[in-house]
Parts: sequence; structure tokens; C-alpha cells
Amino acid sequence: MSPISLEDKRYLLQLARTVILDHLGEKTSALLPPRSSPEFLEKRGCFVTLHANGRLRGCIGIIEPVTPLIAGIKENAIHAGFQDPRFSPVTLREMEKITIEISILTKPVPLVFKNADDLKKLLKPGVHGVILSRGYCRATFLPQVWEQLPETENFLGHLCQKAGMEKTCWKDTKTAIEVYEVSVFSEKDMNRNL
Repeated sequence: MSPISLEDKRYLLQLARTVILDHLGEKTSALLPPRSSPEFLEKRGCFVTLHANGRLRGCIGIIEPVTPLIAGIKENAIHAGFQDPRFSPVTLREMEKITIEISILTKPVPLVFKNADDLKKLLKPGVHGVILSRGYCRATFLPQVWEQLPETENFLGHLCQKAGMEKTCWKDTKTAIEVYEVSVFSEKDMNRNL
């Protein structure tokens, strides 16, 4: 995975905001100069997260690297702003309070574990994003979620519930666990000269 330059990070954040504003009828895309970068065409998993006044306002992404990064950012910005089922669609009035964060994922890798204790030893809190799945149930938490749920058992229990399973499903070796890492950057970071 190629690193993303500071200028490319700035551009991707501007692009996400522009796509949301365009969807709201502002048509600001003409103000965003085109920028091409080979990294934009690489297939990457990515998430776009919206925060309003420091609280989650929307977060949607693609885990697997199946879409070129630039297309994924555009698609996930729209989905985070208008299709996250946990929230009502964002409004133009809200946009001045919203900060955008982008997470670019490494390819997920399966964790092989013998039991619950083994799994806890393999996980790296604050570093690993975790995908948990069994049958048709699947959910993920980005590494940033460790900030709110720093205890491994609590983190995994909430992830099980997010997937629609019992809180202890992570202890079952039939539950598949995959991990990934992220490069994360936000408008807040850019304002502090990332």
C-alpha cells in the first residue's frame, strides 16, 4: 500500500466535503481543482466518518480493497452523510459544524486463535481494526473505536452486538476474526497542520 502524501490527504478531505455539499445542491465541485495521483487509482478499503460537535454523525465504508480509492471516498462520503441508518441525513445548515475524517485500510488478514485468551493476546488495541463474522452476521470497528472501548473484552462484546450476535460470540472459535490497520486523517488534523 503506497503512502498518501499530505497534499493528497488534503485533497481527499476537500473532495469528501465537496461531494456532500454538491448532494445538498451547493454545486461546489467547480471550485475544487482536479488532482490526479497514482494512489487515487489503487483499490483500497476506506471509510468516511462525519463528526458534529465532537460526536459521531455518520460513518460508512468499504472494508475490502475492491474500489479505486477516489471512487470509494466519493461513494462513502454520500453514504455517511445521507444513508447511515443510525442518523437522519445531514443538512446544509449542519455542514459548518461537521468535520470529516477518512480512514484508508490495509487489506484484512485472518487471525488464527485457539481460544479467547489467545485472541486477546493477538489483538493490538488502538492499532487493529477488527472484523468479526459468523454465517451472515458481520461487523467491524475501526481502530479509532478503541478510544471509546479500550478494554479488549468490552470492545469485542460491543462488536458482537453490532453484528447482531450474542455479546460473547468472539470467544467461539467458529467466529472468524480479521484485522487491518488504517491511515487516518481528518479536517481537524489539517487545521493543526498534520
